[in-house]
Amino acid sequence: MLATLRDDFTAEKMVLAVALELSNGSWKMGLSDGRRAKPTVITVSDEQPHARLMAAVKVIQEILVKWLLPTDTKVIVMYEAGQDGFWICRALNAMGYTGLVIDAASVPVGRQARRAKTDRLDAIMLVNCLRGWLRGEQDRLRILHIPAELAEAERQLLRDRGVLQKEIGQHHDRMRKLLRTVGCWDEIDRDFARRLEAGEVRCYDGSMLPAELLARLLRECERLALVEEQFKALTKTQVSQLSKAV
Repeated sequence: MLATLRDDFTAEKMVLAVALELSNGSWKMGLSDGRRAKPTVITVSDEQPHARLMAAVKVIQEILVKWLLPTDTKVIVMYEAGQDGFWICRALNAMGYTGLVIDAASVPVGRQARRAKTDRLDAIMLVNCLRGWLRGEQDRLRILHIPAELAEAERQLLRDRGVLQKEIGQHHDRMRKLLRTVGCWDEIDRDFARRLEAGEVRCYDGSMLPAELLARLLRECERLALVEEQFKALTKTQVSQLSKAV
């Protein structure tokens, strides 16, 4: 699909390339129609996400008019994958623009190695890379597949389940290490919390656990129980979704 996308852009077809350098405080927009010597860089800094997106769209519309670009000009807007995910791309596509999300590691310039690192330079570099990609220079960028919203939601469930599973292991490991400090090698099993409260978990010499250590272990047990409940709920949700898919 991506190769076809590039092939659709011929010398006769005007394309406005837009690169977004995203940051929390503002977005730098690099814009190039391929005719001007240097890209134009404009900043939008509205505080609310929807307002900032619409401010960026307004900049694009104003540039189309200001530069006297044809009414059938294709607008391609690109940004690097990161914490903002794919919502910007989806919103732009819904408005009739072509949104692209790229793998940041595919940008040919060593981002961290540059001596002059500014969002303005990044926006210029990205829009130049986009124009190169549109000319057919395939090594310029690696375009990412935009997952369907349902698929992305399912992926979030899978990732969250993985995080919870890791947390369960961390709680077990932390309690095991705490017990080792007093010579206790008891297993952290399903009955551990009950045995702990009943005073059945003892030091190496059979004496009671120190009060502070006991209190900390009980708090760990409470947190572990919560994580395990969430893990079970997510597992049940995934099984239910798989059943519906079949």
